[in-house]
Amino acid sequence: MLQKGKQNSRKKILDRGDRFRNITINHFQLSEFDCNCGKCSYKGENMDIDFMIKLDRARELAGVPFKITSGARCLEHNKAIGGVPNSSHSNTPCNAADISTTDSRRRFKILGGLIKAGFTRIGIGKNFIHCDTDKLKSQQVCWHYY
Repeated sequence: MLQKGKQNSRKKILDRGDRFRNITINHFQLSEFDCNCGKCSYKGENMDIDFMIKLDRARELAGVPFKITSGARCLEHNKAIGGVPNSSHSNTPCNAADISTTDSRRRFKILGGLIKAGFTRIGIGKNFIHCDTDKLKSQQVCWHYY
């Protein structure tokens, strides 16, 4: 049974756009995935539905909150922050996210949840973990950014 606060947040995600009308996402708001440039219209509603379901499952399995630091990115913002030209963050629909990690225990739990949920593309940074479901890129890979 959902707690009252979770029920309200779930209703919000169900009410934002036809694509997500019958989808239950328990741990995220689509707005968490909006482009961080603050200028464009590339919003969380552009997220891939299957990606969101898988990420929600990973969050459940990890047992710790996922703070999304980057979701959908417009091409201009992706270039401005040094993202690769073919970034999965700029796909339509977007099928990538970066998750904040503050310490090694949290990183371990997040990685475990992602792997158990079936993510096969994971990048590890000093303070974030990238995950995506981009089928046009190599699968069963893990890389680092440092």
